[in-house]
Amino acid sequence: MDQQRTPRMTIPTQLVLRALLADPTQELYGVEIGAAAGLPSGTVHPILARLETVGWLTSRWEEIDPRAEGRPARRYYQLTPDGLELARAALARAYTSVRPAWLRPLGEES
Repeated sequence: MDQQRTPRMTIPTQLVLRALLADPTQELYGVEIGAAAGLPSGTVHPILARLETVGWLTSRWEEIDPRAEGRPARRYYQLTPDGLELARAALARAYTSVRPAWLRPLGEES
C-alpha cells in the first residue's frame, strides 16, 4: 500500500473513521460526523480534507438555495469503496498495534 494513501491514525482520525463506518452507505455532513465522533468542527474538517486528499472519501455540496432553506449548503462526505476497505484495515491495525510498555499492565509482555 502506498504511504501517501495512508493518513496518520491519530485518535481523532480514528473517531472520524468510526463515525463514517457506522453506516458506510450514508452520506454525512461535517457537523453530523463531528457529533458522532464527539469532536469539534475545527478538528473534524481538516481530517475530512486529508481523507479526501488521499482518496478515502468523496464529497459533494448539497444543491439548495441557502436563502430559501435559511442555512448554508452542506458538504456531504462518504467513504469510497477503497476508502471503506482501507479504513477498516487501518482501524484494525490501530487497535491491535503493540502498546508501549508504560501502557501495558504490570507483568504483561508485548
